[in-house]
Amino acid sequence: MRLVIARCSVDYAGRLTAHLPLAPRLILVKADGSVSIHADDRAYKPLNWMSPPCTLKEGEAEGTPVWTVVNKGGEKLVITMEEVLHDSSHELGVDPGLIKDGVEAHLQELLADRLDTLGEGYTLIRREYMTAIGPVDILCRDGEGRTVAIELKRQGGIDGVEQLTRYLELLNRDPHLAPVRGIFAAQEIKPQARVLATDRGIDCAILDYDALRGIEDDKLRLF
Repeated sequence: MRLVIARCSVDYAGRLTAHLPLAPRLILVKADGSVSIHADDRAYKPLNWMSPPCTLKEGEAEGTPVWTVVNKGGEKLVITMEEVLHDSSHELGVDPGLIKDGVEAHLQELLADRLDTLGEGYTLIRREYMTAIGPVDILCRDGEGRTVAIELKRQGGIDGVEQLTRYLELLNRDPHLAPVRGIFAAQEIKPQARVLATDRGIDCAILDYDALRGIEDDKLRLF
């Protein structure tokens, strides 16, 4: 991972245009090729980013370092560095990934075995479907043959919706899978997360752990 702290301005051109005026920012360049720009007041969420696959070219314009990041769709992120305050690279190695707690892992196993609770004709592609940014909990097809990505949580918050959104953005770039729709599934979903999911066209599903284990009614409620 490369960490750069610089006074920079950023211009994005793609489906829309956006401009970040000159200010000190953190730029992360990860081994998977992604580039993200962060401020000091947005928690984990970047101000702007380019997901892999993309290419980074370092150049100059009138003596000022300029980074140009382009993805396969032709979208472009141009970072103009007025002053570089820090530039370092670190080898993090292979990450072992997130280890889910027992209930969440069991929910994934149960739902993968009982996809019919989502509706007729659902079939499993695989659990823990690996992408460049992490594994999708369940990837399957619905009764109409469309690809569906499912993100599972015990308690569903905004972070989970954001995570599924990133997976969907990446999966929909694969012509063998697209179009891919999402289902955010949890034992409890917070109201703000439900609003955000609905706004992004993501279905929400409330999981009944006992029902999936066959103890109670096995209906899965989609909202």
